[in-house]
Amino acid sequence: MRVLKLAGHDATLRFHDLPGSGTPLVFIHGLGCASSHDYPPVIADPALTGRRSILVDLLGSWYSDRPEHFGYRVEDHARIVVELIQSLEREVDLFGHSMGGAVAIVAATMAPREVRSLVLAEPNLDAGGGLLSRKIAGYSESEYVRDGHAQMAATATKKGNPGWAATLSASCPRAVHRAATSLVQGESQPWRQLLLGLQMPRSVIFGEHSLPHPDTVNLPKEGVTVGIVQNAGHFMMRDNPAGLASAINAALSGECSGDSLNDSCG
Repeated sequence: MRVLKLAGHDATLRFHDLPGSGTPLVFIHGLGCASSHDYPPVIADPALTGRRSILVDLLGSWYSDRPEHFGYRVEDHARIVVELIQSLEREVDLFGHSMGGAVAIVAATMAPREVRSLVLAEPNLDAGGGLLSRKIAGYSESEYVRDGHAQMAATATKKGNPGWAATLSASCPRAVHRAATSLVQGESQPWRQLLLGLQMPRSVIFGEHSLPHPDTVNLPKEGVTVGIVQNAGHFMMRDNPAGLASAINAALSGECSGDSLNDSCG
């Protein structure tokens, strides 16, 4: 595992940098998740074998530090991702899941010359959050740190989502709450607006079990290609890692079509 000492922060970002050829593919995880936990089965699939892959644990998550005074909002995480990308001193492809999708959009907006392609999996595009982020943000920060974090992890276990329960339990409660609140409140510039304003190739991947979804129709009209991972829901990296790997590869190679679901990839 590699480390990056962050400028202006008394903190270290940790990430796996797995060797391979071509443009590095940087993975950014969602709320309460960790790339080092979620994506090894994805990058091990033949569809992505041989590609240099960078699995980032955002601050507050899994192996990375959890500085007390860091904001942990989407834009805060994006600035750290940009610092990591710039440390690589080369162009990258950027993948982001859920909250990580919003982080990836903001990072690509901050560093458009460094991001060759943007691939998102069910990203947060609008303020308001999702079911989990709204529930977390419904606590005050002190209540969530004291009781809510453990309750959310226990509920995830009971409802058959042990993977998320594990990464959530290993995450900093304060960081999770601040990130969830950021998703619910949104930022000054909507993530959807930022995505549509970007010029690099952009793709959004959905799990089959998340359909129907209006963005499978709306995004292609705006020049964003769409792919579908079969036999998977929102946590597609766990439901069908091979399908997600194929969808990412298709998006990066330009094989996804945004014309209709019948033409989708993955």
